[in-house]
Amino acid sequence: MKIAIYSRGIENNQHQDIVRLLDELALSGVELVFYQDFFNQFYSAIDLKAKYSTFNSSKDLDQNIDFIISLGGDGTLLDTVTLVKDSGIPVAGINYGRLGFLANIGKEDLVTAVEALVNRTFVLDQRTLIHLDANTSLFGDAPYALNEFTLHKKDSSPMIKIHTYLNGEFLNTYWCDGLIVATPTGSTGYSLSCQGPVVFPDSGSFVITPVSPHNLNIRPIVVPDNNIISFEVEGRTDGFLCTLDSRREIVTKEVQLAVRKETFSFNLIRLNENNFLQTLRNKLSWGLELHWVWM
Repeated sequence: MKIAIYSRGIENNQHQDIVRLLDELALSGVELVFYQDFFNQFYSAIDLKAKYSTFNSSKDLDQNIDFIISLGGDGTLLDTVTLVKDSGIPVAGINYGRLGFLANIGKEDLVTAVEALVNRTFVLDQRTLIHLDANTSLFGDAPYALNEFTLHKKDSSPMIKIHTYLNGEFLNTYWCDGLIVATPTGSTGYSLSCQGPVVFPDSGSFVITPVSPHNLNIRPIVVPDNNIISFEVEGRTDGFLCTLDSRREIVTKEVQLAVRKETFSFNLIRLNENNFLQTLRNKLSWGLELHWVWM
């Protein structure tokens, strides 16, 4: 079995957890493939017991890779979306970050996670991706996102007008700082912080959420993901921000933009005992009794 390991980097106090993970993988006879920049950070301080190699980009990940382990938070796991592309390689996120909606395997579950990978006793969630079409080249060979696509004004510039269409039919003009089109996975991210609803990963929908709308009667809306959502943008500045997850481009209002469901999915590994409802309750502290302390 061959497992690739990706991370943006680790803190000094995380070395022990890394050693524990690598030892467990070595005991299971797993061949490791490390992201080169990550490998450079720790190889001199850790005694590797398993056979290993390194990779630098998605071109180095072939069909011999069984899984990718993402070490970090949700942002780190989002990086792997552009690494696996349409290969279908399943990704397991071990949370070294903060909230961890996507990287939902805790450090305390390392042994269980390794056993699940080796024995293939995990659950595979197929997560919808959102694809961007434009009349100019944007985002290189990865014009898609797992969480969301956004249009946003630049810095402190005035609000923008975003004329929005579903399959060519006019939906609404949003006077706002920006507009989010989130996948079900992304409904617990930026969209949620802008009062968007939480939708289930298998709901077959997109969430359109305005950012700081001028009209208070404008609310987020859920639409089927078989729609093509297109935009025309007006503003007093020459350009605005266009983002896919954490990646961004500055585009002019002449650029034609539309989003749709991507033709392939992202395969996210979860342990059998973890499901979406448990994640919601744990991460959003649902059901906990809050005690207010008045000063």
